[in-house]
Amino acid sequence: MNISILGAGGWGTAIALHLYRCGHTVTLVPRRCEMALSLASSRENTIYLPGHTLPQSIQIAAEKGPALMEAEVVCLACPSKGLRELCQELKGELQAARQLRLFVVLCKGLELESFMTPSEIVQEFFPEIPCGVLSGPTYAGDIAAGLPAAITLALEEGVPEAARYQASFSSDTMRVYRSLDMRGTELGGTLKNIYAIAAGLCDGLALGDNAKAALLTRSMHEMIELGVSLGGQKATFRGLSGFGDLIATCTGSWSRNRSFGECLGKGETPEILLKKQSTVVEGYRATRCLYDMCTQKGLKPPILGEVYAILFDQKSPEDALQALMSRKLKEE
Repeated sequence: MNISILGAGGWGTAIALHLYRCGHTVTLVPRRCEMALSLASSRENTIYLPGHTLPQSIQIAAEKGPALMEAEVVCLACPSKGLRELCQELKGELQAARQLRLFVVLCKGLELESFMTPSEIVQEFFPEIPCGVLSGPTYAGDIAAGLPAAITLALEEGVPEAARYQASFSSDTMRVYRSLDMRGTELGGTLKNIYAIAAGLCDGLALGDNAKAALLTRSMHEMIELGVSLGGQKATFRGLSGFGDLIATCTGSWSRNRSFGECLGKGETPEILLKKQSTVVEGYRATRCLYDMCTQKGLKPPILGEVYAILFDQKSPEDALQALMSRKLKEE
């Protein structure tokens, strides 16, 4: 299968290595021409995924057009905030993409203004081309190294050859489970980044293992209730793209969102932290988006609300903790 990956961050590069090992023809398309030239010469993504060599068989393209000409599957691996712009650019390029059968979204997060999921944005631009979502507990470094993992591939109902795409993304180190709940899969991938910030706050405040375990338990409960209220299916949030991704992102030392929360807990401000970041902290934008969406719908998720207050209302982490601990007692 011929697969093009648009976006050469850590996850885009890692999935390129995985799909190459699956035996596919893979083309990686960085957003910037200078990065494409660097990758083509050094065969290493020293900025986003250092330490992993890109085989010569993985093609590096400086332009999208040539990369799309033979592609049967196009993976969209840009940050979610850049997805609409990427789709607009692709509008003029797809005339040459005569083999294209499927878009696969790799980014996570909702559009701030519209509350649309990434797949909904793609479907707005390309309603005639089926779309899928790949999401789950998949740290890019582990995937690049070929360590065992499992992930969810959510596809629209009625996608031709859905089982073939599932098999094509699977290998002896990556087990792919198929789902029809695209919305739930994307909501899980968005919500877990918010709760990872909260988990990092626990670490930064040195609250201990008991507190973090309690937070993860209640975050899971909140994710299910909120996700179902927003249109996802309960079973999805108990699966890889919900519970699995939540655990990985809330506990992994590599997690940008957890590390961001840890620094907040140690007294740094969101504004200063974001200026220091070379990679996107998706949970920051996701918190604002989900909070606004919940406000419109009259929903009041307590953990999400306190993370929002810390990030956007200058509430101290200590005061947010006290607010959660002093809520009215109830049955579990």
